[in-house]
Amino acid sequence: MSNLTFLPRVAVTTDLKSIGGHPTYAVTQKYVDPLLPLSGVLPWLLPSMGAELPLDAVLGDVDGLVFTGSPSNIEPHHYGQALSNPESPADPARDATTLPLIRAALARGIPVLGICRGFQEINVALGGSLLQEVHNTEGFDDHREDDMLDVAGQYGPAHRVQAVPGGMLASIVGVDSWEVNSLHGQGIQTLAPDLLAQAHAPDGLVEAYTYQPARRTDAGFVLAVQWHPEWQAAQNPVSRAIYAAFGNACRQFAARKRGDSLARAA
Repeated sequence: MSNLTFLPRVAVTTDLKSIGGHPTYAVTQKYVDPLLPLSGVLPWLLPSMGAELPLDAVLGDVDGLVFTGSPSNIEPHHYGQALSNPESPADPARDATTLPLIRAALARGIPVLGICRGFQEINVALGGSLLQEVHNTEGFDDHREDDMLDVAGQYGPAHRVQAVPGGMLASIVGVDSWEVNSLHGQGIQTLAPDLLAQAHAPDGLVEAYTYQPARRTDAGFVLAVQWHPEWQAAQNPVSRAIYAAFGNACRQFAARKRGDSLARAA
C-alpha cells in the first residue's frame, strides 16, 4: 500500500440472502480484506437495494467499484435465455442493483474490478451472454470446484491461463501464463461488443477481459477475471499486481475528481 494520507473509497457489492430467517446484505470477507493492504483503498459495502439505490449519489461518492463473486447466478432472462436448471441459485435483488450500476459506473469512467460473478455481470450488463452450464457444454472442461476437497483445496491451482499478447492484463502481471483457481459453473458464451478478452483457459473459455469501447478513448480502468484473485492474494504475485493496478487507478480517478472540484470552486 502506498500511504495513508488519502484513501480512495471503493464500493463492494453484496448479496441479499437469508441468514437466520432475516434478509441480510452480505459479502464474503475474502473479497474485502485485500483492498486496504494491497490496493490502498477504503472498502464500503454496498447494499443490493435494486431500484431503491440512488446510483448518482453512490457513484458521486466512490472512486472505484468491486463486483464480487457469489454462489448465486445472474437470472438468464437478462441475457435473453430461459433457465436451464430450476435449482440454479439466484439473487434478483443483486441483479437489479449491479447491472444498472455497472452501466452507470462505466459511463463515468470509474475504475472497476470484477471477480467471478462480477466478471459475468459486467458482460451481461453490456450485452453479452453466458453459458449456464459450462460442464455440460461440448468442447469445454468442468470449471467447478471439487466438493470432496476442503476450502483450501477448492481454491488451489486448477489450470493455467494464457494472456493475450500485448494486452493490458499481460502488462499488469508481467508474465504471459500462470496458474489460477477455478470455482465457477457458468462462463462467457458471447463477449459483449465493448469488451476485449485478456486471457483464456486451455479450453478457450474467456478468463479475463477489459473494457475498450470504440467510441471512447477515456474509458478508464476496467478489469474482470473469472477466477478468484482475492484468495490468499498477498501470497500470489499475479493477485498482488492486479490489486495494485486497481488501487493506482482509483487514486488517479480520485485525484482527477478532486482537481475538477477545486477548479469548479475557483
